[in-house]
Amino acid sequence: MSLPAILSGPLSVPVVASPMFIASGPDLVVAECTSGVIGAFPALNARPASLLGDWLDEITDRCAAYQGQNPDAIVAPFAVNQIVHRSNDRLEADMATIVEHQVPIVITSLGARPEINDAVHSYGGIVLHDVINNAFAHKAIEKGADGLIAVAAGAGGHAGTLSPFALLSEIRSWFDGPLLLSGAIAHGRSVLAAQAAGADFAYVGSAFLSTVEANVADDYRQMVVNSGASDIVYSNLFTGVHGNYLRGSIEAAGLDPDDLPTSDPSAMSFGSSGGDAKAWRDIWGSGQGIGVIEQSSTVAELVARLRSEYLTARDELTARWVAETVG
Repeated sequence: MSLPAILSGPLSVPVVASPMFIASGPDLVVAECTSGVIGAFPALNARPASLLGDWLDEITDRCAAYQGQNPDAIVAPFAVNQIVHRSNDRLEADMATIVEHQVPIVITSLGARPEINDAVHSYGGIVLHDVINNAFAHKAIEKGADGLIAVAAGAGGHAGTLSPFALLSEIRSWFDGPLLLSGAIAHGRSVLAAQAAGADFAYVGSAFLSTVEANVADDYRQMVVNSGASDIVYSNLFTGVHGNYLRGSIEAAGLDPDDLPTSDPSAMSFGSSGGDAKAWRDIWGSGQGIGVIEQSSTVAELVARLRSEYLTARDELTARWVAETVG
């Protein structure tokens, strides 16, 4: 199966930047798109809800202006993430705004609903749904999603527990549509590995937390730079959904990261009331891949590094294959 047209255009590197609560705003998304990777933000980041339309206009206008000034540059499309959970009381209004602005890519999380997919399809957009196991993947496609984001172990924020090799293999055994891999991807080698394992794109989030365009506190940005995989704690305490968080931020909040209680999943709340905003402001999400982030940089610099690493890894593997096959 070929990729939908919106996903078939050239990219600097086959990466979709994941939507990060609080951190992803117009500045980050525009920087991602104009650097040649697909940018994304959660609709809930635009607060109040009336701001969502303004953000969509701003991102569209700034990307178009950049393309006009740089006609040979790769400018990627953008995506908006919708939390499709019953507690999101903004969902209907935000979907109306998304349809009005004809957002090209919608990423759905925490629920798969046919009416959401139908709304996006009504103007020619596509829906990518994130899943943590094969059963959820089947349900998402049955309900009309166009593609899947396999959220494997090590992903930042809300994350699964399965090996990326196991998760991708199970999904690819029956699904030949657009497939992205999320989980500890912060190096160009890992982007290539995601493709080798069966994904079309790598879904990268935590690496972008270290960029100057990310809407995060300076201490958060520096903690990402200073931390590694062993500094990530997996817990459902903060939002009701299991996710990965920086140990240092948990300790700064006066909690013992090695002795966290378990939250009641029914306590999940997303929407106009703020939902998990406080939790994600004080307890900082991050994936396990941040050990390769050695300094803060601009998005353009980060994407250039990923591209260089990706191309180098591809060339090295090609040379090895030729040597082993021909030599």
